[in-house]
Amino acid sequence: QVQLVESGGGLVQPGGSLKISCAVSADIFTNYIYSWYRQAPGGRRELVAYITPGGNAYVILESVKGRFTISRDNDRNAVYLQMNSLKPEDTATYSCQARRLTETYWGQGTQVTVSS
Repeated sequence: QVQLVESGGGLVQPGGSLKISCAVSADIFTNYIYSWYRQAPGGRRELVAYITPGGNAYVILESVKGRFTISRDNDRNAVYLQMNSLKPEDTATYSCQARRLTETYWGQGTQVTVSS
């Protein structure tokens, strides 16, 4: 019953910035924890950040702390990941997730490539 569609990925130079979006279709947007994950080719999927139903935002991945920020827009039913000072090692497919106690939904992912 929840659909998630990521957008905004692309090619960016090291040191650049990018903001990716997750458009959410849900009956009650704030009923879910929203998370951003990323997975590099050949790598494991890792949790980047999440935001709670109460709007508390947390960046979990140590390597992106101070550079990435998760946020949401309750009017637009959208979740965002602002990525600053991008590094080549940030290259990955970024996916959003909506989660409740008994439900988990995933988007299809958006590719972010940091290269020059």
